[in-house]
Amino acid sequence: MRDFRKLEVWHQSMELVDKIYQLCTRFPISEQYGLIQQIQKSAVSIPSNIAEGNSRDSEKEYSRFLQISLGSAFELETQLLISQKRKYISDEPELFELLLIVQKRLNALNQSIKRPSKSKTNLDSFRDQRPKTKDQRLKTKD
Repeated sequence: MRDFRKLEVWHQSMELVDKIYQLCTRFPISEQYGLIQQIQKSAVSIPSNIAEGNSRDSEKEYSRFLQISLGSAFELETQLLISQKRKYISDEPELFELLLIVQKRLNALNQSIKRPSKSKTNLDSFRDQRPKTKDQRLKTKD
């Protein structure tokens, strides 16, 4: 079983969550159930989906959760830009830099999972090429 706690991107996304919660204390109280809640939910979704995907059995499922996590990272970026436009926050270069790093690492991790493993044995390759259905097996015998 994989351990999500060993992933640097998970640690960085947890750091991002902490920074987001600190940042949201500067928002007006009128945004408590609006933008603040959405920003926090998006931020928390990033490491949560990394962890959940890591627990999945297939690489395809893992990849899907990484895509969700990446989507949450872009959603968070949009919400932060809205916050800047509304003048709730000022320029936050360190926060945006950390977010960009998380986005890039999520993308790289997802791409590495999608690539075929070089550790496949000849038997695995054979299994991949075997006919799957009875009809396919009969056609192969002809």
